[in-house]
Amino acid sequence: MIADANNQAARATAMPLAQRVFQRLSDAAFRSGEELAAELDVTRAAVWKAVEQLRDLGVPLEAQPNRGYRLAQGYAPLDRDEIVAALAPDSQASVHTLEVVWSLPSTNDYLLALPPPPPGQLQVVLTELQTAGRGRRGRAWVAPPGGAICLSMGWAFAELPQDISALALVIGICAQRSLARCDIGGVRLKWPNDLVTHQGKLGGILLELRAEASGPAYVVIGIGLNAALSGKDLAAIAANGGNAVDLRSLRGSAEVVTRNRIVSVLLEECAQGLAEYESVGLAAFLVRWQQLDAIRGTEVSVTRGDEVFRGVARGIDSHGQLLLEVPGGVQAFASGEVSVRAAPGGVD
Repeated sequence: MIADANNQAARATAMPLAQRVFQRLSDAAFRSGEELAAELDVTRAAVWKAVEQLRDLGVPLEAQPNRGYRLAQGYAPLDRDEIVAALAPDSQASVHTLEVVWSLPSTNDYLLALPPPPPGQLQVVLTELQTAGRGRRGRAWVAPPGGAICLSMGWAFAELPQDISALALVIGICAQRSLARCDIGGVRLKWPNDLVTHQGKLGGILLELRAEASGPAYVVIGIGLNAALSGKDLAAIAANGGNAVDLRSLRGSAEVVTRNRIVSVLLEECAQGLAEYESVGLAAFLVRWQQLDAIRGTEVSVTRGDEVFRGVARGIDSHGQLLLEVPGGVQAFASGEVSVRAAPGGVD
C-alpha cells in the first residue's frame, strides 16, 4: 500500500473551503449552493465566497439560477485515491508516497526539502495551484486550478549517473508514451525538455539534483502539462511570447480523459523508465528519441550563456547532447536554450 504522508481525515479538515468546494464540483452536474453548504457544514454565503475565490484563481465555473454551480467542460479535481486505484499492482509497489496538495509555491521545492525515498521507489506530489512554478531559466508557468498537471517525482540513485542531464530526455519519452496510452497523439519532443505539438507547446520537464560529489543522488523531476486552458490563460501565455496547446484540445473527442487517469499512466511509465535508465542508461531510449525528435533537420539557434550558435539540428549523441551542424562541422551541446528559426508547426 502506498504510504500517505498525512492522515486523510486530518487533511480534509485542514483544507481551505475553496478547495473543498472545488473537489465537490464536476463538469457533469450542477451542485446547488444549499447542497454544498449542507455537505460542508457551512453557510450558503460561505459557499458563494469560496466560489468567487475559485473564479479569482482562474477556475472556469458555470452558474445557473435554481441549479447551482459546475465546472466548465474538461475540468475535474485531482483525486489521490482515484490515481492510486488506477495504478497497476507493480506500479503501486514502485510509489512510496503520493500527495495531492491544494497549493504549493513549487512542487519541486517541496520534494527537495524532504528525505529521499527508498531505492527504486517514487515519492510524488501534485498540486492544484502552483504559485511559483518555473521552467528553464526561471520562467514563470501559468497553472490555474484544474487547468494543468503540476507534478513532481523524487527518485534516489545509488550513484550519480554519468549522463544525468539526459534523464530529461528519458522522462520526455515516458510522458509521450503515457499520453499515447490515453489516446492523445501528435506529441513530440524538443531538446532538452519540452513536449510539443504542431499546435504549440504542451508542457515541459525540469530536473533538479541534490547529490554528493560521489555517492547517492536524489533527483526531483518536475512535469508540467497544460490540461484545459481558458482563453484568458492562452492570452497570458501569448503575451509572454509563448504558443501553447492543452490536452483537452488534443483529445479531439467529447470523451474527456481526466487528469487523474493521465497521472496514473504517467507514474507507471516513469517508474518503469527510471528503473531502466538506472540499469542500462540512455542507450535503451536513443531510437525512440530519434523517432520523436521535433527539431531534427531544422534550423535552430542555441543560446548558451552570452553566446548564440546557429545551425541545423542533427539529433543527439549517445550522451544526450544536442548535435548542431555549424559552418566547419558538428558541435555538441550538453545544455542550452533552443529556438527554432521560422518555427514550423508551432514548435518554438
